[in-house]
Amino acid sequence: MTSSRKLSDAIANTASELNKNFQTGTSYSGLKELTESAFQNILAAMFPEHIGTEHNINSNLERAAENLQLALSQVLNNPDNSEKFTIDLLTKLPEIKRILWTDILAAYQGDPAAKSLDEIILAYPAFTAISAYRIAHELFLMEVPLIPRIITEYAHRLTGTDIHPGATIGDYFFIDHATGVVIGETATIGNHVKIYQNVTIGAKSFKAAPDGSLIKGIKRHPDIGNEVVIYAGATILGGETVIGDKCVIGGNVWLTHSVESGKTIQNEQ
Repeated sequence: MTSSRKLSDAIANTASELNKNFQTGTSYSGLKELTESAFQNILAAMFPEHIGTEHNINSNLERAAENLQLALSQVLNNPDNSEKFTIDLLTKLPEIKRILWTDILAAYQGDPAAKSLDEIILAYPAFTAISAYRIAHELFLMEVPLIPRIITEYAHRLTGTDIHPGATIGDYFFIDHATGVVIGETATIGNHVKIYQNVTIGAKSFKAAPDGSLIKGIKRHPDIGNEVVIYAGATILGGETVIGDKCVIGGNVWLTHSVESGKTIQNEQ
C-alpha cells in the first residue's frame, strides 16, 4: 500500500517527537525475546525428553548460553561480565534440576488426579511457573537486573501464577491448579508446602518516606513454615506474619497475624 504525502509526513513528525520525548540512551530492544528464549532453552536442556524440539542437551545449552549472554550484555553495567554470569548460572542448573524434581514429586504425590510424572512436566502450569522462579531466583541472587523479572513475568503470562524471583522457596513445593497465585518478593516458604489457586502471600501495607515515595528493600511479605497447606482463595499479608510448621490455612481466609505451628485456621475475620 502506498502512503499519501500527508500520511508520510504524519509518520515522520510523530517518529521525531517520540524519539525526542522518550529517548533514554539505553536500548533494550529484543531483551524480552532473548530472555524468554533463554528460559525455554534452559528448560529444554534440563528436561530434553519433554521440552522443546531439539532433544540434545548440548545444543540446548549452547542456545541458552548464547541468548542469555546477549541479554546480560544489555543489562549489566559491565557487559564484559555477561560470560561470567552465564557460566555461573549454567553451573547451577544441575542443582536447580534436582530441586525441580522434588517439586515434580510433590505435585504427583499431592494431586490424586496426576497419573504420571510426565504429566506434571508436560501439562501442569505450576511446573512452568516454579521452573521459571527457580531459574530467575538464581539470577536475582546474582543481582542481575531486569532479566529475573522478565522470566517470572513470562511464566505469569503463561500460567496466571505470579512468583517474584526474590522470594525464598524450599524443596517439594506444589501449587495445585496454579491460577491466580501471588507470592511477593520478601516472602519465605519452607519445604513441603502446598498452595491452591488464588492464594496471595503479599504485603499488608507499604511504608512511605517523608516525600511520600515508597520505601523499597524492606521486609513486606509473610514467612511460611514447613509442611503448610494453604487452601484456595486465602490471603496472608504482612512482613511480620509468620505461619508455623504444619499449619492448615483454610479457603478464603484473610490473615494478617502470625499462627503457631500445628494450627488450623478457618473463616478468619
